[in-house]
Amino acid sequence: MDKIELYKFENDSIKIEINLYFNDIGQLIFDGYDIGERVKDCFGDSDYEYYYTIDSSEIQKLNSILNVKNGDRNSLLKELKKKFGHNEAYTDFGNFMSENNIKFKAFCWS
Repeated sequence: MDKIELYKFENDSIKIEINLYFNDIGQLIFDGYDIGERVKDCFGDSDYEYYYTIDSSEIQKLNSILNVKNGDRNSLLKELKKKFGHNEAYTDFGNFMSENNIKFKAFCWS
């Protein structure tokens, strides 16, 4: 499975992990998880999960926009990390996909 750590941060009050990977059926998964006291202060629970699922049929649009050869998953992951390797990645990546007519499913849970 192709996977890359998009963003990671940790201090005494919060731990953030965001990963991008392709699952067994070729979907691109953006998977984020925040845990800690700061999360509890914001959401009332100490952990917060969020993810996007992009079907394989939409991956070609990402490849085209980012000038990545179709089928080169590792290069796509690296390009996405360059563009979205920061704490606001969930919002920014969602906006990017919406602006470029890339269909995706979003999920948040706290």
